[in-house]
Amino acid sequence: MQNKVNKPEEDFKMVGDWEAQSRILKEKFPQLTKADLIFDKNHEADLLERIQNRLNKKRGEVINIIRKGLSIGERKAAGL
Repeated sequence: MQNKVNKPEEDFKMVGDWEAQSRILKEKFPQLTKADLIFDKNHEADLLERIQNRLNKKRGEVINIIRKGLSIGERKAAGL
């Protein structure tokens, strides 16, 4: 019997203010283009793939980068 384990990155969903998040990512990774950072709701996989290809990173690494940036962006938005 095969045991399938869901990894957190398989179920990644974008939350929060993507505009703010994309600005933070662009500042940190200037090689990202506006086209790389286009986000369509329910198409997180496409966004992750574009960023993954541009940064030459694995999917899990990109998710961690985005999650870390979301935390920073949320703190900035809250004025903390």
